[in-house]
Amino acid sequence: MPVSKNALIRYKTIDNCLRNRYRKWTLEDLIDACSDALYEYEGVESISKRTIQMDIQTMRSEKLGYNAPIVVRNHKYYEYEDPDYSITSTPLSAQDMELMGDAVAILKQLSGFSAFAGMEDIVGRLEDHISAVRHHKDPIIYYEQNEDLKGLHHIPVLYQAISEKKPVIIDYQSFRAKRSHSFVFSPYVLKEFRNRWFVFGRRRGVNMLLNLALDRIISICPAPLEETIEEDMNFDPKTYFNDMVGVTKGPGMTKAEIIFSVVADSVPYIETKPLHSSQVLLERHEDGSAVFKIEVVLNYEIERDLISYGENLKVLAPDNLVNRIRLRLSKAAEQYLQK
Repeated sequence: MPVSKNALIRYKTIDNCLRNRYRKWTLEDLIDACSDALYEYEGVESISKRTIQMDIQTMRSEKLGYNAPIVVRNHKYYEYEDPDYSITSTPLSAQDMELMGDAVAILKQLSGFSAFAGMEDIVGRLEDHISAVRHHKDPIIYYEQNEDLKGLHHIPVLYQAISEKKPVIIDYQSFRAKRSHSFVFSPYVLKEFRNRWFVFGRRRGVNMLLNLALDRIISICPAPLEETIEEDMNFDPKTYFNDMVGVTKGPGMTKAEIIFSVVADSVPYIETKPLHSSQVLLERHEDGSAVFKIEVVLNYEIERDLISYGENLKVLAPDNLVNRIRLRLSKAAEQYLQK
């Protein structure tokens, strides 16, 4: 019999609790934590003591392949005997590895078709991981990751809401806000940028597209049944991100032609990793330096990318961007002139 969604939420919640070694967990504490999680994700208001006891027994057993080393200290406190254990790091069985290997073989064939273009990166990750596990060796491919990144647990909830076109209630606190605020939100699409995740959508009562950082979301729960998704017919994710770097495109931010010169040593880096897909080479000088052009929205992210090249890149146009970068670099220089 397949495991229910509520059971999976409880197993994951118990696992999160027992991985937290900074506090002691009684059975009542685990019941409260699971109750909170089920209410947040599914609107379930109560859970029995016997249910959690059975969950712990199931996690300890081989039924789901966990064999979780859950022990009870002083006849009261639950914890993992192995402090590094987690059900999310349970090794795959030989049969699982065989099935995954077959799946990767199929994906490798599909990646040659135009409809599956862009899958090479995903296939490479899967193939490398499976090979490393099978042969007990270190991976060959390493990807940027941040184990302490907050908000990733919101992705499945938002993904489901977007897929089912259902609004949610989000409790959100921006970096500038002193406290969080709850509101009805219609999510449209998830986007990752520089190892951070954002959700784009509309807040009820606000007539503009918003992007919310997942690491600033305090909690998410389903909206009441009478609430319906608030569509934005002007938002097309297939084209919305084409003229921008990052995730910021607010009121007053317009697209412009940015012209910049690059010193000889940095030209290969700019050519092999363009700042944007619109990048074109305008001039190449005898000393090896070059001038490029991109057409993007003037937002914070493109400014940060341009500044990151320091003395190796100079913005030539437009004038308002030149002035902003000059001011920011002047302030940065002042930091080093002060004792």
